[in-house]
Amino acid sequence: MGKSYNDVKNTQNFSYKIIDNNTESLVKIQVGNQFYTPTELSSLILKELKQRAEHVLKMEITKCVITVPAYFNDTQRQATRDAGKLAGLEVLRIVNEPTAASLAYGIGLQEEASKNIAVYDLGGGTFDISVLKMTGGVFDVLSTNGDTYLGGDDFDHLIMQHFMTQLHWTPEFLQQHKELSQTIRLTAEEAKKQLSTSDYFESQVNNEKVFISKKEFEILIEQLVAKTIVCCGQALKDSGLEKKDIAGVVMVGGSTRIPLIKQSVQTFFDCELYDQVNPDEVVAMGAAIQADILAGNNTDTLLLDVTPLSLGIETMGGLMDVLIPRNNKIPCKASRQYTTQKDGQTGIIVSVYQGERDLVSDNRKLASFTLQGIPAMPAGLPKVAIQFVINADGILQVSATELRSGVAQQIEVKPQYGLTDSEVESRLLASITHAKEDIQTRSLIEAITEASTMLQLTENFLFKHNIHITTEEQQATQLAIAQLQQAIDEKIKTGY
Repeated sequence: MGKSYNDVKNTQNFSYKIIDNNTESLVKIQVGNQFYTPTELSSLILKELKQRAEHVLKMEITKCVITVPAYFNDTQRQATRDAGKLAGLEVLRIVNEPTAASLAYGIGLQEEASKNIAVYDLGGGTFDISVLKMTGGVFDVLSTNGDTYLGGDDFDHLIMQHFMTQLHWTPEFLQQHKELSQTIRLTAEEAKKQLSTSDYFESQVNNEKVFISKKEFEILIEQLVAKTIVCCGQALKDSGLEKKDIAGVVMVGGSTRIPLIKQSVQTFFDCELYDQVNPDEVVAMGAAIQADILAGNNTDTLLLDVTPLSLGIETMGGLMDVLIPRNNKIPCKASRQYTTQKDGQTGIIVSVYQGERDLVSDNRKLASFTLQGIPAMPAGLPKVAIQFVINADGILQVSATELRSGVAQQIEVKPQYGLTDSEVESRLLASITHAKEDIQTRSLIEAITEASTMLQLTENFLFKHNIHITTEEQQATQLAIAQLQQAIDEKIKTGY
């Protein structure tokens, strides 16, 4: 998905031929007399799903939520959106599969403390392990690992070989008897499923008995299971976390029904396993929950698609510094570093605003708090990180941390979206109408701020270093300082 021939030309194990007609365009495969890109094939699948949903619901479907692997890059996600458009669907949200699986268990739907979750996904053909950090409904994928060529099909193949040994069949024999090859494959799959709930399997293949015990099955697959655990260890290492930091493991994929796999994962992580939801459906269930929220049917949770207006803080001179621009997808987070303006300053007032104008006086104030306890240091030396986090409920959390000392403070802003559509429109219109004026005002304020800072630094430097200058130099310096201060005062008095 979203890859060119150059991206996959060295990859083996494809059961179909990849067409190399242009190394920079999307890969294509031939189906009959036609050639398809993965995006086009995906759109055909989505069209079929759309028709089936419309048949069941007896209504037209125009919007959807699609899940993708956590390791999908922007190109692959855009290709997924394009597939939705080709299928006649508006893709409201692209959701990471581990996030969707977590949502199916209600993780992240309510406000919770910071929580680390692992998602163990073992399907028919691939294995993925993801480590997620959830804070206030915002999911961060800390690391991913896995094996794109390890899955339940490999377990089926091992059982097939076990049965072939019992029947004294060779691979060459199966090449000549395609129907028997399909029969023994389906029998092996049936055995795998039955051995998840019983200790013994027995059946007939071509009127000959085949059998396998649960113990024999576990011996066959133990090396493959061990490979998945190695991937888990690597993902944990990449995330910078330890086993004790993981609060739970979400089990995804039909192959996670196998008792040996559950036992191995439980032993490795030593924490709660989330396996109550059908592992074949858990990702789709999470996507459905996300869609239900977006449709407004889930009244317990408010989830907004985008931020209607920009969010930021007040900086020196009464300017608005935007951290989260309008139309930003949520949940989301952003952070920026600031510093003090005066020597020995021990506190910083953090004022949060919403709007599109350059001056905070033209925007809407949401909240304010003071970060106190900053060690007294020269101006510009403290490093204060301001972080905005909008969680899945559309609630804004603002935190400020002085990085050198670790002093921190935070506030939760619930009503940041308490504006009507007309109010949002009027604020956007005002930002356009006054755009030229705002640019001029911002430029002037920034110049005044820089001049004030320069003035203060000059005076401090002369005083601190006890600079000896002549009377004429002293008079000239004082005159320049006085003239600069007068110009600043006049501009401030006239409202810039």
